Amino acid sequence: MNGSVAYLVTAAGCLIGVAGIVIAVLALRRSKKQPSGFAAPADPFRDRDADALRGDPRKLNPGDIVEIRGTSYAVRGSVRLREGSWTWSEHLLDDAGGGQLWLSVEEDPDLQLVLWTTDPSLALTPGAPFIDLDGRRYTSNESGHALFTGVGTTGLDPSGAMRYHDYRGPGTVRLSFEAYGNAAWEVARGDVLHRSEVMIYPQAGPGKVG
Repeated sequence: MNGSVAYLVTAAGCLIGVAGIVIAVLALRRSKKQPSGFAAPADPFRDRDADALRGDPRKLNPGDIVEIRGTSYAVRGSVRLREGSWTWSEHLLDDAGGGQLWLSVEEDPDLQLVLWTTDPSLALTPGAPFIDLDGRRYTSNESGHALFTGVGTTGLDPSGAMRYHDYRGPGTVRLSFEAYGNAAWEVARGDVLHRSEVMIYPQAGPGKVG
């Protein structure tokens, strides 16, 4: 092997070695950019999300306006509930005709919105594994006791304890029993909402309840 050939072989070897180092560095950088495990679930109401334009139901307060399926309601009062580490809210809504509904907002772990209509005509009590009502079967889902704090006008004491028993019906229908303090059970029919059906208009100014 003459000197020229030996020089070319040596140069080629150096180039191959450098190329190998570059490839290894790029691969290491790429591996560092890849997340390990599963990505954390994104907040559906983060500032950059399109849903942020519809408002965050988790921040509802008395005085806010809620538009549900094209109908506007004023938040008359709110109840904050806690059972252990689990918290949720229920908001009393007034419509323009004087009617009242309740909107429950909870994360379990996904955001759940349910519109409730109290029905005093139902002479029902909870406890059975199934309740048949109006041709639908409702299955017992969860029950328990919680502490509550009220803000605004709710018709309840400022704070206290309550009992609840919730039933799931077919599709999006729900049935709920609640008893605040020593009161009797109150029955409400519920309908699960998609967040795209709810628009929030927060009240402005320093009087907003936190």
